Amino acid sequence: MQVAFRTHDLGVKGLENAIEKMHACGISAVQLVAYKFMDEIKYAPGGIDEEKARLIGETLKREGIKVGLIGAYFNPVHSDKEKVARCKQVFRDYLKYSALLGCPVVGSETGSFNDDKWTYNPLNRTEEALQTVISTFRELAGYAKSVGAYIGMEGAAGHVCYDVATLKRAVDAINADNVKVIFDIYNYLDASNYSDYLSIFDEGLKTFAGNILVFHMKDCVFEDGKLKQVAPGKGMFDYRALLKKIKDYDKDAVLVLEGTTGEDIVPCTQYIKKIWEEV
Repeated sequence: MQVAFRTHDLGVKGLENAIEKMHACGISAVQLVAYKFMDEIKYAPGGIDEEKARLIGETLKREGIKVGLIGAYFNPVHSDKEKVARCKQVFRDYLKYSALLGCPVVGSETGSFNDDKWTYNPLNRTEEALQTVISTFRELAGYAKSVGAYIGMEGAAGHVCYDVATLKRAVDAINADNVKVIFDIYNYLDASNYSDYLSIFDEGLKTFAGNILVFHMKDCVFEDGKLKQVAPGKGMFDYRALLKKIKDYDKDAVLVLEGTTGEDIVPCTQYIKKIWEEV
């Protein structure tokens, strides 16, 4: 098992500063989102190139830091189609250089008709929306295959692939062996189903058997009629149950503590590792 953090959750800018922070916090794996913590890399076509990718990958490898996932998230159903085209090219760039960056998997969520807000819109749950997601990622999967890379797709209640079954429909329709799943149980929850999180988690493990490459780990509380994300161990999730299920599923799982920042980084890492050893 590897506990990982998003590079931009570390609270520092620049590769060397991030590595220093990782060593100080005992972090040996990351979800790499280069353009969010390196000012010299822009989120634009050509923003990542062979030279930059090689430098990042070789530096992280030399420092003993593994890359569990490359993030290049974009909204395939955004109303600005020129923006979608640019984002798809950025995603292709990261697929092209994924091996140099140290990980063959580039991930994205499935988007929302609320454009940059990435929140619930009734149109998200239409067949048209789902077919757009399918056609977009089918195209990208074809390119990924040509460069020896994989795609990680992530569902969320406010997005087009809003539950386990809908993401499964999309993955099955794309029908490519290099399309994998990023599983985040918090993403699938809202006020109507949060108390069922363990059964939804079981559904995801069963539905995506053998196809989950990364788990996003969060916690939450229910306040003022809605869910609020908190750091692992500070909310309602039964982490002993969750980690036991993950360990039974994949003892080498990559657990990304997405959104865990600041003073929570070290104690949450220790919390996850301690429970993992016990279950």
